[in-house]
Amino acid sequence: MSKKIKCVIFDLDGVITETSDQHFEAWQHLAKQLGITLEPSFEEKLKGISRLESLEIILKEHNKQDDYTDKEKTELTDIKNEYYRKLLQGFTEKNINQGVIRLLEYLKTNNIFLALGSASKNSPFILEALQIGQYFDYIVNPVGKRSKPAPDIFLDAAQHFNLSTDTCIGIEDAVAGISAINNSGMLSIGIGDKTILSHADVVYQDVAHLDYNEFKTILDGEYL
Repeated sequence: MSKKIKCVIFDLDGVITETSDQHFEAWQHLAKQLGITLEPSFEEKLKGISRLESLEIILKEHNKQDDYTDKEKTELTDIKNEYYRKLLQGFTEKNINQGVIRLLEYLKTNNIFLALGSASKNSPFILEALQIGQYFDYIVNPVGKRSKPAPDIFLDAAQHFNLSTDTCIGIEDAVAGISAINNSGMLSIGIGDKTILSHADVVYQDVAHLDYNEFKTILDGEYL
């Protein structure tokens, strides 16, 4: 990279907070109503993608993709989301992942634009519960955009600030999310297992283990 970073785009679940358990519990709750059993191993297939695409994957896995109309599928995702939001009612700032506040404050101190690039329509609701909405300059609206691994969400953030993609980086924990960042032309930072996120440019075990010396070289455009 040769240009200084001007914007960092965060995924929400798995990076800023952990809602994957609640997501999957809500999917299991819905699946049970449909006569489907979702094994824990299936959770990884649903990370980083939209509600409707997640439902399609579940239905296809059990040969039920043609059992429902598009309208009925939308209604099913609404049922899942209502249950999911009930599970999130107890969320507070205590649910912010360790190291996140330090990173957000570090970036704001360095005059970096911050955007939230989540596939979840619940992002504003969750940020409000976590009480960190003030850190973000822009929240991407996922409605009408192709889901990750398509780059739409990350490109939207760059376009909002009128920035070229080589001055932005994305931070993700999901395979599809890292692919979306890479497809956008941005540098990708993975949070999680290096073997799973091997296609990311840089991987940290979690936000708390971020190497700030290395991260500064990334922001300064000196990372090779």
